[in-house]
Amino acid sequence: MSRKQQLLKRHRRNKRLGLLIGLLVLLALGIFVQWWLPLLLLPLLWVAHEAWFADHLFYSPAEDYQYQFPPDCVAHSVGLVDGIVRLESPLQLGAEQTVILQVHLKSNWLGRFLDPAVSVGSDDVQTFERGVNGLRYLNLTGLAEPLMAGQLRLRGRHCRLVGEATLWVAPEADLRQRRVMVIAPHADDAELAAFGLYSQAEEAWVVTLTAGEIEAEHYQQMGLEKAEAARLKGRLRAWDSIVVPRWAGVPESRCVQLGYFCLQLPAMQAAPAEPMASREAGLADTRLFRQFNPLTLPGDQDGAPTWNNLLADLRALLLKARPQVLVMPHPTLDPHPDHICAQAAVLEALQGLEWQPETLLCYANHLHDNDRWPMGDSGAGIALAPQLQATQAWAPYSLVLDLGAQRDKAMALGMMHDLQPPAPFKRRLRRLLQRWLAGRRPSPYGENEFFRKAVRRHELFWRRDL
Repeated sequence: MSRKQQLLKRHRRNKRLGLLIGLLVLLALGIFVQWWLPLLLLPLLWVAHEAWFADHLFYSPAEDYQYQFPPDCVAHSVGLVDGIVRLESPLQLGAEQTVILQVHLKSNWLGRFLDPAVSVGSDDVQTFERGVNGLRYLNLTGLAEPLMAGQLRLRGRHCRLVGEATLWVAPEADLRQRRVMVIAPHADDAELAAFGLYSQAEEAWVVTLTAGEIEAEHYQQMGLEKAEAARLKGRLRAWDSIVVPRWAGVPESRCVQLGYFCLQLPAMQAAPAEPMASREAGLADTRLFRQFNPLTLPGDQDGAPTWNNLLADLRALLLKARPQVLVMPHPTLDPHPDHICAQAAVLEALQGLEWQPETLLCYANHLHDNDRWPMGDSGAGIALAPQLQATQAWAPYSLVLDLGAQRDKAMALGMMHDLQPPAPFKRRLRRLLQRWLAGRRPSPYGENEFFRKAVRRHELFWRRDL
């Protein structure tokens, strides 16, 4: 069981315990006070839960984020004078150089019910956990000019900045001027994490490892049997993985779908020579989902869904594309099993290979501890993710997306079939209550939560040079 599954299990157990205690209290009120009190309080408590306490937050908002940056990230002491970031010594920054401000945030009482946030300059807002009281990391990338001029103002909303601040400056590098290969465990992962990067790269490849065929209930509602629905979903997502990058200018000749089966990568890794059939599609051959590929790969010979075939496919693609920058899931921040295995497969494929990339960029489309990150609204900036243990030193690397690029990214996500089905009624009702009572705004681009999370002012990666 993964750490996130353990956290979810504990969260649900605690919620059931709290529900039982609440029901007993309501029953006691009905017996000893007034019989109608439980009938009044029960719906009010449910509304309060959905509006303010339904987030999956598996840590205390009073905990500090823990980050360890490599030596080439330079720390500078800064002052906060009436909300203005004051540099203690002159500093030269590139226009889009990645800059992170370490601050201590403390929410006020209203910040326990409405999301605390920091207005950064005139056109960015970065949002944090309700009840925040600890170290957090604001993303100041793209604000070099007002920062150097001593004109960058920070304003807390439902929170305040207390104590000292530290400015972290990452080494300047425009990785868009290099050959980039994005590794996507599923169709849409590349777009969620790196559409802005790969749409602007000098040369970009998009390699998708799995067809993402499972959980096809939307297609079963059309009258298809479970296996047939899974095959249809897999074919659609395979098509998405080849065609949607064309919206960003990436030719189909540089988009590849490997067609392995969703949530089977861990089993493949555990038994590298054993084929692992789809859980739901009734398939043990990957070639159905490879039919749109522009090139032949080693795994096409027998279509066997094995770890060894996956490694052979990746080695062939790495040698053909010779990427200078490899973009893939983060090894510790992103807990999805397929994402963990995707990163492991690429690193194993690189062992002993005659071509080696210069830079790894890692992303997190999911988190262990906070299902809402990036917090806040579509179009806002992305602060560094919650991390409570600094086990590895990574340099942050952030790109700024203007409004046009954000809209293009939103349209790319809208083309992805997996983000199109409507949300369940309970989730739609919860969001409506949160909008009315907690001040949360829906995304203008779509109903799926990833439109809010991914269509932002920034794209954020963690960088390591090899």
